Amino acid sequence: TIYPCCSKVVCDGCVYANAIREREQRLLLTCPFCRCQTPKTVAEGRQLEKKRLKANDPLALNNEGMNSYDSGDYAAAIEYWEKAA
Repeated sequence: TIYPCCSKVVCDGCVYANAIREREQRLLLTCPFCRCQTPKTVAEGRQLEKKRLKANDPLALNNEGMNSYDSGDYAAAIEYWEKAA
């Protein structure tokens, strides 16, 4: 799972363990890596992704390249991948 707040890839086991901890302790949902509160809407998540793209985060750039490739924008995908490399 890639989190938009820090662009870290977190394994599903860690995500599951964090979710159990948060439910048991009645905590807000947070990123297991940076403990930033998870976005409530898609728009909030997209804003966090854009913030990571502006910071030239290689994982965020690669992810955006994959999204562009999947949507058929191959030129943009190559640009994002070149920046990530």
